[in-house]
This record gives sequence, C-alpha cells and structure tokens, in this order.
Amino acid sequence: MVNYIWVGMMVTGFIVAIFSGNVDKVNAAVFKSAQEAVTISLGMISILVFWLGLMKIAEKGGLLEFLALLFRPLVKWLFPDVPEGHPALGYILSNMVANLFGLGNAATPMGIKAMEQLKLLNGGKNEASRSMITLLAINTSSITLIPTTIIAIRMNYGSQNPTDIVGTTLMATAVSTVFALSIDRFFYYKSIRKGKK
Repeated sequence: MVNYIWVGMMVTGFIVAIFSGNVDKVNAAVFKSAQEAVTISLGMISILVFWLGLMKIAEKGGLLEFLALLFRPLVKWLFPDVPEGHPALGYILSNMVANLFGLGNAATPMGIKAMEQLKLLNGGKNEASRSMITLLAINTSSITLIPTTIIAIRMNYGSQNPTDIVGTTLMATAVSTVFALSIDRFFYYKSIRKGKK
C-alpha cells in the first residue's frame, strides 16, 4: 500500500511540474537529492562501521553478554510465551542491545530473525501473536543511549556539537518506551481477563 502512495505522489508531482512549467526544477531537485543521498550514505557507513566495530569489541569483551544477562529477567517478563532457551530470546536480546546503542541498522536483522522465530512459535500463522506485538512495540519505541545514526547525519551536515542530542534522545525514547510497554501490557492483561470469562 505504501508503494502505491509513493508512486502516486511522484506521478502527481511530475504532472503538476509539467503543467506549471517547472520540470527543470524538478529534474534539478531529483539529481541534487540523489547526490545528497549518496553523500549521507557514505558518511553514515563510516560511523556505523566504527560503532559496529565497538559493538564487536564489546561482544568479545563480554559486555553484550553481561547486558543480555541483565535484560534476561525483563525479557522473560515481557515475553512469557517464549520458552526458556528458545532462539527467539537470543535474537530479542540482541535486538534490544543494538537499539540501546542506536544501531538500528544492526538491530533490524535481529528483529527480523526474532519475528521469524516467534512466528514459528505461533504455529506459522499470519496473525501476530502477543509476543510479536510486544517485540514490535519495543523495537519501534526502543530506549536509545547513543543515537549513532542521528549523530552521523548531524556530523555529515556540519553540526558544531553532533552529540548534543544524546540527553534529549534518551529522555524521548525512555518516555516512548514506557508508553509503548504500558499500552502493550494493558492489552495483554485485558486479553487474559477476556480469556478467563
């Protein structure tokens, strides 16, 4: 559906440009945006490689394992349907830790793997299970200590203090996570009460 919306917006934009006589401006904007996209991507790659390297060092040094142990009770409480030792728990923990360090690009593959495992636990149904909804809520809101991607973008655009947003990001993501989990738990307990009736 989103693809159709984007295509519709592009076609509408070109039609308006043709009738208003601004095709040359649209062409210039398209090429300028493409050039900026490449520049931003290259800049972000260097920052992400740096942080992914630090993540690898943290993993080898045992920090990620420590964080996984630290979060394990929380994850077991949030995902009571997932059996102990199931691969989904490992992927969920990896996803949460990567998001914690603002590595959304590294967190996404772990989130997808976790969803695949949760779908298997759900009997392969196309309907989302309670655990899948919880993972989506956490992954979308996700507390972030270091917003690596945003820092990279700010550096690319010449920000004097690209890390100024760390405190604000931490506060905003903490609030969004608390609200997301509150809503998720509300509907979780509501479904349990409904099931008992």
